[in-house]
Amino acid sequence: LYSNLTACQALGNMCVMNMNSLSSSSTDACGLFQYIYVNTARLGIVHSIAFWRNNLPWLYYGDQPGLASQVLEANHFPTIFSFKGTDEDVKLQFIAASFDAAGNFLQWQNLEGGILQLCPDTQSKLNAAYAFGTTYQQSCKISVSKILLDFANPIFYDLFLEYNGDNGQQYLWAVPVLNLNLQYSEMFINQGSNMNSWLLTRRFFLVDALSGKENDLGKLPRVIRVASKISISIRLVSHTQRGMIYPPLMTIAYTDVLVQNPETQSVMVSFSVNYEMNQSEAQIQTDITLGVLGGLAVLWSLLKTAGWKRRTGSSIIDLQTVLKFLLFYAGDLANVFFIITVGTGIYWLVFFKAQQFVSVLLPLPSQEEAFVTYIACAFSLKALQFLQLLVSQLTIDIFFIDWERPKGKVLKAVEGEGVIKSAAAPVSIWRTYFIANEWNEIQTVRKINPLFQVLAVLFFLEVVGFSNLALMDSSSSLTRSSESYIAPWSRILRFGVSAALWLAIAFLQIIFFSVFYERFVEDKISQFVDLCCMSNISVFLLSHSCFGYYIHGRSVHGHADTNMEEMNMNLKREAENLCSQRGLLPNTDGQTFQISISRKMRLHYDRIHESLTRKRGPARLLDSSANTFEQSTKAYNTMNKFLSSFIDHVHKEMDYIVKDKLLLERILGMEFMEPIEKSIFYNDEGHTFSDVLYYGNETTLLIFDILFFSIVDLASQSFVLAAILTYLQQEIFRFIRNTLGQKNLASKTLVDERFLI
Repeated sequence: LYSNLTACQALGNMCVMNMNSLSSSSTDACGLFQYIYVNTARLGIVHSIAFWRNNLPWLYYGDQPGLASQVLEANHFPTIFSFKGTDEDVKLQFIAASFDAAGNFLQWQNLEGGILQLCPDTQSKLNAAYAFGTTYQQSCKISVSKILLDFANPIFYDLFLEYNGDNGQQYLWAVPVLNLNLQYSEMFINQGSNMNSWLLTRRFFLVDALSGKENDLGKLPRVIRVASKISISIRLVSHTQRGMIYPPLMTIAYTDVLVQNPETQSVMVSFSVNYEMNQSEAQIQTDITLGVLGGLAVLWSLLKTAGWKRRTGSSIIDLQTVLKFLLFYAGDLANVFFIITVGTGIYWLVFFKAQQFVSVLLPLPSQEEAFVTYIACAFSLKALQFLQLLVSQLTIDIFFIDWERPKGKVLKAVEGEGVIKSAAAPVSIWRTYFIANEWNEIQTVRKINPLFQVLAVLFFLEVVGFSNLALMDSSSSLTRSSESYIAPWSRILRFGVSAALWLAIAFLQIIFFSVFYERFVEDKISQFVDLCCMSNISVFLLSHSCFGYYIHGRSVHGHADTNMEEMNMNLKREAENLCSQRGLLPNTDGQTFQISISRKMRLHYDRIHESLTRKRGPARLLDSSANTFEQSTKAYNTMNKFLSSFIDHVHKEMDYIVKDKLLLERILGMEFMEPIEKSIFYNDEGHTFSDVLYYGNETTLLIFDILFFSIVDLASQSFVLAAILTYLQQEIFRFIRNTLGQKNLASKTLVDERFLI
């Protein structure tokens, strides 16, 4: 009746303390407010806002269905923001009108003073909450006694966002409030994020220590109500290129505390500012990419399986074939997930951190779950592929063919007969032991230095400061002041930064070793081939039943078991081209081959190999069983004679031809011709026999290391722990590969394991 503004403000405050209840009771403060609101339409509205009645506080936006989405999404905020510029467009200028409980207007307050943050902190860290693009999170426990001391009288706030119009005039934009403690909160929870069910309000308070008091206002209140969770959400307009946002939304939740012992009681409070954008389009693009690459991975795995069937000499599709296809597909699908996650991480890293006018915002932690799932899938599948690779390398068939022939004869006593007869001079086994040890050493040689890789990644992340790029703020600086606010980590950015560093450092290492180190210092793979030739020993490898590799090490000098003078003379003759070339074919230098052997050749090899495999003897050097030793020696000589005669084309029924691989065969990694009558030796200038070593599988090892590092980091949020565990797993698997590979080498070649050092 009297339009008393202060009294109406006081009534509004009582309604806010009652959680904006929409009770129809006229005795309720909110019911009385609604009654007055309806019956004072003749007084008009304020600033053309239909919900703001003249001489009344603005408490509600209205309860019409769909009104919340209109308020929050119908119009964008009439200014633009950037990450780099003046204070006006890099900061959110929040301002609040404050009232006391009696309805008296107190003052305008800038939120940079930290008036909404109940947790104590430095001024610079409190002000960082309103730097545009910086995700801000603050939480702490605050004692009830401090709350009662600092907030004896409740203060009520109407929140606005300040901006400049085109004419330079300052304007205020009202910020809506979503109170989770409304009587409609149950509906809100049931309908989840359905914006149409939200009932938006305007006024709020931080602490209510007044309404919980009984008759004597001087005593402590029985109950206090504390704003335990305050969150300001900033949403980017879709497809914007100029940093346009929708109106901000404040979400607030209150906790009622029964006051018993204020000195010992405490309340957990939090304040956050979150930035988000519609990620549905990015998710659709990711799903499309996953579908396309996943389909290509199926085709590639089918080709691998077909090549594997050809190499095993089998044409029947059985359970083993299906399992092999699944293993191939696991590895290829891991690569698909890896490509998608690395691409996604680097995309967000580059486009979020490098932008000036804001066009993208980082996904929220809840929106990162699919990304983390992709990384977990990639790691699990890559681990399966890595274990399968390890098993296949530990079960290869290998034999060292010794081309050395006896030089002259020696007199030898015949045991039991007491007579002396002449016999061929024995050929030294030390050259074979030497080659076996060299092979044993190169089994775990890689194209990069794993220890340097881990230390370099850790150095750039923690010392140089690349880890700061993973913070959810707008800064692209590598350094942060200890006094400045440190934003929370983004899991996508952490993966993007660490994966990019891993790949970049590994790429530089591979270039360095392949272009400089292996050319001018030491190339262990090529040196092994040269050593085989100087030792007069060839290497016959079978990675599949009917496929493998051959290193032709037959000496062009006829003998390698010689003295130093003759060895130097041989090297000099070879340097001056006074002898034939090293290649398997006359007048060629080709020493390494991929071999596809016939089924008949494989069966003959297996018959000899059955007697070649012997039981492991005791640890003492001379305690081997005489019978077992004689059988093993006989089997070794038989295998050596058979393979050397096979290379010399002695067995016409098991002959071979030498040819070049077609370009398509090289690309697909398979052979089109089936070795039915004759085996096929394919010229190989790329030393692909390293495929049975770590060296030829660097891509698989590197991706496995990156994913292992990332999984540990995502779980622990610690790059240091991830680096330590990654190096430990590298050493553990290297030890397993060396130990079991050494046992397989001794088993397949008859080289006594006690001579492998």
